[in-house]
Amino acid sequence: MKNILTFLLVVLFSVQAKAELSIDITGARSEPMATALPVFSGKNKMSEYYAKKITDVIQSDLESSGLFRVIDSFAYLQTFKNIDDSPRFVDWQAISAEALIQGEVDFISEKKINVSFRLWDVFSAQEMHSATLEVGNKGWRRVAHVIADTIYKRITGEEGYFDTRIVYIAETGSALKRIKRLAIMDQDGENHQFLTDGLNLVLTPRFSPNMQQITYMSYYKDTPRVYLFDIETGKQQVVGDFEGMTFAPRFSPDGHKLIMSMARNGNSDIYEMNLDTRVVKRLTKGPEIETSPSYSPDGKYIVYNSDRSGGQQLYIMDSNGKNKHRISPFGNGRYATPVWSPRGDYIAFTKMMNGKFYIGVMFPDGTGERLVAEGYLVEAPTWSPNGRILMYFRQQAPNKKGIPGPTKIYAVDITGYNERMLITPVDASDPAWSPLLSNH
Repeated sequence: MKNILTFLLVVLFSVQAKAELSIDITGARSEPMATALPVFSGKNKMSEYYAKKITDVIQSDLESSGLFRVIDSFAYLQTFKNIDDSPRFVDWQAISAEALIQGEVDFISEKKINVSFRLWDVFSAQEMHSATLEVGNKGWRRVAHVIADTIYKRITGEEGYFDTRIVYIAETGSALKRIKRLAIMDQDGENHQFLTDGLNLVLTPRFSPNMQQITYMSYYKDTPRVYLFDIETGKQQVVGDFEGMTFAPRFSPDGHKLIMSMARNGNSDIYEMNLDTRVVKRLTKGPEIETSPSYSPDGKYIVYNSDRSGGQQLYIMDSNGKNKHRISPFGNGRYATPVWSPRGDYIAFTKMMNGKFYIGVMFPDGTGERLVAEGYLVEAPTWSPNGRILMYFRQQAPNKKGIPGPTKIYAVDITGYNERMLITPVDASDPAWSPLLSNH
């Protein structure tokens, strides 16, 4: 799949507000920031067409975060004719807007559209940020995500996550003849594509750090194999044929290694493969079942789950396989599918306790456990690139005839608030979140 967007970000100027407008997303949940977002102005009919679309995407992104509340446009007392119109701050203060986003689109040709925006602190009457972005007509949606990310970062102080993609398993067919294909989409569910044809079962997709490749497991003639899929070319290659079952491959932070669990002679252990040399190194050895490894962001440690203490629990070891120690608390259910936050501050996991499934987070030392989602089956958390949102899949309970319920992807803030379902054309499971596209 071609990267359809090439844009140039030109920062015009940025002025620090005297009384800094901000949202503290590290503390307790607060009310969403009241934000005014008039439809961007356009210099001609085509400009107006794209202006409306871009404004709608920015609004959807900001509101989906749960941190912004866009005020209904019927309340607006001022209309902007172009980007140079100065806000009448008293009018925006009158409707209790805290932030104001002003923008303009100039359609020059299909290959060149200029999109300008300005972010204002309404009550201090100060401009916080201003920029112009140049994009082709096929990149209008991404440029809207980039603007939303810029606003998010300017207000919260942390990177956004709107200009990202999700790879997941698209599921169709009956429970006995389930077809599972690799699929990819933008984080808001748009630009959806199926990447594989469904002839072979695929599982556990994961992005590489540079986002050009996806690793996943697939069954070929009933034999499990680990594959690399090149997003740019659409080509896939076998990483290697391994003896026995192979589970959940995942990239190292530098993208040069894969870590996975392999079952040999009835015993599952964790292995690491160097993608440059294809040399495989065994990191755990023993009678225990050890699976679902995930690197820390600096690559120094690995979190995984093991039944060495009698049931599924979370453990951490050095990246060379040494210094193994348990972090999940005793007598508190079973834990699985751990994944380290990109920030390094949390580990997300699936928990099973008292007949229910939960998605939760804890600190790497095992303290501070917090459950953020629960259900009949919730599983496989994946982190947004800024480490503030978790995505996972949820399956509803079977009906009275025993037919399994639908399976969908959900996202939730790590505080446990603002849970929302992503719209997918078919059932969806096992999501993986890409890094921020505009950083690559």
